[in-house]
Amino acid sequence: MAKCEICEKSIAHGNKISIARSHVSRRTSRTFKPNLRKVKAIVNGDTKTISVCSKCLRSGKVTRA
Repeated sequence: MAKCEICEKSIAHGNKISIARSHVSRRTSRTFKPNLRKVKAIVNGDTKTISVCSKCLRSGKVTRA
């Protein structure tokens, strides 16, 4: 399952609206996936490979090994 191991961000669900925006907007379901990266990080003094979203990487919540 796509999930950030730091902030627990996971898949979100929503609607996709058709391109032809008439008064009858047709909607289908879609999923929004987080932007995950596999990173070697230091967790509790050990080096582990974890999946982390790019927002956590940019903000400095992860210390890379």
